[in-house]
Amino acid sequence: MARRFHRKDRLSALTEINVTPLIDLAFALLIIFMITTPLLEQTIEVDLPVESPSTQAVEREDFQSVSIDKQGRYFWGEQAVSPAQLADLLDSFAQRSDPPVLSIRADAGLPYQRVITVIDMIKQRKLSKISLDTKVD
Repeated sequence: MARRFHRKDRLSALTEINVTPLIDLAFALLIIFMITTPLLEQTIEVDLPVESPSTQAVEREDFQSVSIDKQGRYFWGEQAVSPAQLADLLDSFAQRSDPPVLSIRADAGLPYQRVITVIDMIKQRKLSKISLDTKVD
């Protein structure tokens, strides 16, 4: 028997809900979100080395600073060192029974890979106490 779409009694309540437009809307929204989500992930701006003044500075009794200036030169404390000398200093530092915290200080305009290179050098020597210094705004 074929279905008829006109009602005999036009004043009676409709017992069926047409969900086709709702499904169309759901698919349209799904497609819009699938297209826009990758675009949002690619346009995230990051401006790192600034820390809010509300965070409390942790007191460290024993630490050694490794600094990288704007030109990419390495410093062990206040002393300028070459990458090979830095590796030797980290080797001697890793032989301690309880090495202090290594504080990495890098210029904000420096390429991020320079900082990662120093962190890789530290991780190769199984040193795990690392602090990345930032400035308070």
